[in-house]
Amino acid sequence: MKISATSIYSWYRSTIRNPKYRWWIILGTLAYLISPIDISPDFIPIAGALDDFVLVSLLVTEVSQLIMDRYKSSQQKDDFGEQGTSNNTVDVEAEPVSTTDS
Repeated sequence: MKISATSIYSWYRSTIRNPKYRWWIILGTLAYLISPIDISPDFIPIAGALDDFVLVSLLVTEVSQLIMDRYKSSQQKDDFGEQGTSNNTVDVEAEPVSTTDS
């Protein structure tokens, strides 16, 4: 079984988007950030802060994306109403397209 950074990122992203596990992932990430036990300890000058920085940026990116998705869906609900249908009528003039070659 080969584990790569891409597979870990995909797992994290799909899990945080699942409402059932979202808060567990957020709380687990925050606990890892304040915990003294890390993949690379914080007393190592650059590598110690690198894993924390990656997790913070990943968490902020995913949470902000979730907030933007929720905001867009609420705006869409306001535009279309509760039923998902628009009250505005759009008139369209259609012209037939010939498919025969001359």
